[in-house]
Amino acid sequence: MQLRNIKIHLLKLSVIFIAIIFVYPTEWYPFKVRLVLTSWLGAESYRPLPESVEPLEIESELVCPNDLSGWRKSHVIEGVEIEASLPCLADNPYGVAAFVLGTNNVSKETLQRSGLSPDAIEKGRDLDGDGDPDEIHIRLEIAELNGSSPISERPVTTFDIAPGIQPGIWVFAPKFIGMAVENFETQEARYSLKLPSPAIRVEQGDIIKVTLENTHYMPHTLHLHGADHGFVDSSGEGNDGVPLTSELPILPGQSRTYDLTPRKSGTMFYHCHVQPHVHVQMGLQGLFIIEENRPNNWLQTMNLGAGKVRVPSKSLKESYDSEYDLHYLDLDKELSVRIQKDNDPRLITKSMHRDYDITDANVDFFTLNGRSFPYTFRESLIVSQEGEKAKLRVVNGGSKGIALHTHGHKFTVIERDGVELPKTNQAPQDVLWIATSQRYDLDLSFVNNGTNSYGPGIWLYHDHQNKGTTTDGIGPGGNISAIVDKKYLNEAGWPITKGVDYGKYFTADYYQKKIPIWESYIPSFYSDPEKDTIFMLRILLLILLVGVLLNTLRALFTQMRSERT
Repeated sequence: MQLRNIKIHLLKLSVIFIAIIFVYPTEWYPFKVRLVLTSWLGAESYRPLPESVEPLEIESELVCPNDLSGWRKSHVIEGVEIEASLPCLADNPYGVAAFVLGTNNVSKETLQRSGLSPDAIEKGRDLDGDGDPDEIHIRLEIAELNGSSPISERPVTTFDIAPGIQPGIWVFAPKFIGMAVENFETQEARYSLKLPSPAIRVEQGDIIKVTLENTHYMPHTLHLHGADHGFVDSSGEGNDGVPLTSELPILPGQSRTYDLTPRKSGTMFYHCHVQPHVHVQMGLQGLFIIEENRPNNWLQTMNLGAGKVRVPSKSLKESYDSEYDLHYLDLDKELSVRIQKDNDPRLITKSMHRDYDITDANVDFFTLNGRSFPYTFRESLIVSQEGEKAKLRVVNGGSKGIALHTHGHKFTVIERDGVELPKTNQAPQDVLWIATSQRYDLDLSFVNNGTNSYGPGIWLYHDHQNKGTTTDGIGPGGNISAIVDKKYLNEAGWPITKGVDYGKYFTADYYQKKIPIWESYIPSFYSDPEKDTIFMLRILLLILLVGVLLNTLRALFTQMRSERT
């Protein structure tokens, strides 16, 4: 009887093995085995492709929001001539006027419209009699964007670097009054709170004071990277912003003033130097520009969000038609979410400064002037006109090097790290490697001669490392922007492109990987496929048969052991 049972089990095993051979997906066999099977049995019968999923109905935001406040056009506010900003988003011109004249020197109406504190930018005496102030006192605060709140599940004081992309960031900001958000109906951060921290402009030889009022829950300092400043101030206190050597960190609720009278002009950098491997990458960094001394030189002391300088300096106007601040910064998603998981400073401190390991980090977001494509086309276009010339001040504030490439143009490097290059080292080029914290001044000519410019158009400029043009692994994204001739801009300030429809890029679904890349081209061909149900059934049957096989083997071994005894 037992022998008969063994024979039955062996027969069952044979049937199961044959069933497994037929059920086992052929695409899983080694290639050589598949060749042998094909020679024995002939080619596999044709199996049609899976059915396509119906294309998604895309609800996108406005490509170019309406300029209801008229901020894009040129203005004259309290005698300050503010140039137009042709791309579709622009900074508040009343804020620009306050940055030029000083918040202590403008009318109440201008100050109110700017949203700045009366002591945000104080400009004092003309000490050398050249018609402009030589005493400048700048006050900065610290703001958290896209952080957590005990009363909300969503990030508060939001700042989108791309549609639906809200990494947690920290920024230096001009001292302001009122709410941190635009109004009671939105969580969107006010215009003065944005990534990157503002580009600061001062004049060579001026007496500069920068006060950092720590309105944050972390300790911070201010380091003036590359700017000419003493190690200690006039009172003997540390003046370099480095806790390891010159001073204690500024604790929450405290403030500290840094002094400098810069002797050399050039493009410099400022950033926090407390746990800089974390704090700098969180966004606490900005351009610090020292302009050459000129008479009657009322500077735009801050340029929020960087981009076009709307009140260029006297020295700039001597050689150029326009000036742009270009601030590149990459962000690590793993780091940025740590301020969104908790609102207890103790937990955030542990998470960021002990648990987070930057040596294992990979960056996910690549920004230009605080935004990623397509938002870069709203604010960071370089607007050209044939025959004109622009000056670009560029800093790489990210953790990785960038390879800046311009289409249709070649630029000339005229200054590196605040030092002018010899004329013999200045040659046109279209790719420039910029290491972390490096600054370059570039001469960009729009003379259509086949070298400086190939002629009017919409010419991209971007990091030529592939990852730099992605957002969380999705392209196009990242730090892509463009050099656009005026005649290729529509009335709203958007480029008149010859390429794809931009609508799908202005929806969070695209960067959340819910929309196929080329779905709009041939929906039936490029949309997502339905699941291969036949394949899944074969897998399920295979799992079932393997289970029956193992159970039969167990029964067989039990029967054989019983036969021996």
